[in-house]
Amino acid sequence: MTSLLWKNRIQTVVAPFVTVRPEEIPTLLYACASFFFLLSAYFMVIPLRDEAAISLGTDTLPLLFLASLLATLIAAPICSHLLSQSSLSKSKALLLLYRFFGLSLVFFFILYAGESSPFINLTTQGSKLKTGLWVSCTLRASFYIWIALLNLFTTSALWACLADIMTSEAASRLFGLVGAGATLGQFVGSISAVFLTRFGPSLLLLAALFMEFGAQCALRIGSAGVTFDAVTLSSSQDSTRNVEEAVQTTQSLWQLVCNKALSMLEGLQLTLASSYLLRICCFLWLTAIVSSFFYFERANVVAQVEADPLHRRVLLAKINSFIAVFVFFGQLTLTGRLLMHCGVTVALCASPAVAAFNMMAINMSPTAWVVALSEAARKVTTYVLTRPGREVLFTVITQAEKYKAKVFIDTFIQRLGDAVAAGMYEILGFLIPMGPSTIAICALPVCFVWFLSALSLGWQHNVRVQEIGANANN
Repeated sequence: MTSLLWKNRIQTVVAPFVTVRPEEIPTLLYACASFFFLLSAYFMVIPLRDEAAISLGTDTLPLLFLASLLATLIAAPICSHLLSQSSLSKSKALLLLYRFFGLSLVFFFILYAGESSPFINLTTQGSKLKTGLWVSCTLRASFYIWIALLNLFTTSALWACLADIMTSEAASRLFGLVGAGATLGQFVGSISAVFLTRFGPSLLLLAALFMEFGAQCALRIGSAGVTFDAVTLSSSQDSTRNVEEAVQTTQSLWQLVCNKALSMLEGLQLTLASSYLLRICCFLWLTAIVSSFFYFERANVVAQVEADPLHRRVLLAKINSFIAVFVFFGQLTLTGRLLMHCGVTVALCASPAVAAFNMMAINMSPTAWVVALSEAARKVTTYVLTRPGREVLFTVITQAEKYKAKVFIDTFIQRLGDAVAAGMYEILGFLIPMGPSTIAICALPVCFVWFLSALSLGWQHNVRVQEIGANANN
């Protein structure tokens, strides 16, 4: 009786924003809470990460992007293998993954604490760091790469879990509210970074604690008792995989190791075998390229505006918290309604259209204010519309594709896009002066191709939804 009462109260609270059924409430709450803690932890440390990159010199950003790609190549198969284990529940796998990353933050805190040069007193001149403090350079480069991996794998794994238990219809209704939990976490993490910046790397300990809270919430998603109106697409594949696991127990240790090593490539194999997943790859790849161009713009502007490392971290945290406010209210009031009424195609096309408009604005007036406002508009559009719409795309694929191919796509493809953008940035830098206006002109054609990719992908998703509906009726 008490459980039904609080479910009704929660349903009444969220009713003005989204349609939610009583049986969906526990999973929705745990998902929102998990994203809240994960994003709080991430945005507590992201000013430290960005300051680490800027302190190394903005000219090192392409190298950091390339290193992130190589690290993703190593980590993605391992993460996919963990999440696809039939002997390990998905919620338990999330717990282990988040706890591992939380402990890694504690490890980095220990490294910073044992460093001879305090983090907040490092020079902003990349050349001095490179010649006199190679240990500090290595630590900051490693920290930048690791935090990039943390964000990619933790969020991708949780979205994959939700896409696995929700239908396309339920995801369209609820993913906006789930994203609002993530955005609220972004706001809390950014505000915490603003007021606690003076503590420097000590924020890593608080972030690690929040990672553990997120892990505990993720553990309860699978036991929330949710019942969505859908039959899992891959039940037969699960049975087949269980048989394969049983057969493997009779094999030699060497054979088992070989099989597991080969299974790490399944994410790539599943992606290459599906035209739908390849379309998603193309869309995310172009997304990452354009996002990287904006990142280069912002890094150059911040480096020029603020010379002091402490002030830079405060500025970065303020920018993140400012954007989070608009994203939160947009996700709370617009995402679910727009996805339900306008569809996934409109959501996917929104970001390319806004990005193209932003690039034209920067080209006409390449000032710090225009770059800042363009970045804010891009992120609001991305997290209010395109990101939830992107996750809905994965509700119409098999379970094996969700936990193997999706993690591969969300991590490797994004890092590949970053690396390509970094390479383009370096090559163009040799040919022409790379000011904000030039970067905008170079990125504009990419936005146009990105828009066409979004149209094609949205059409393919609608076809799949119709096919699933027809099969269910038969």
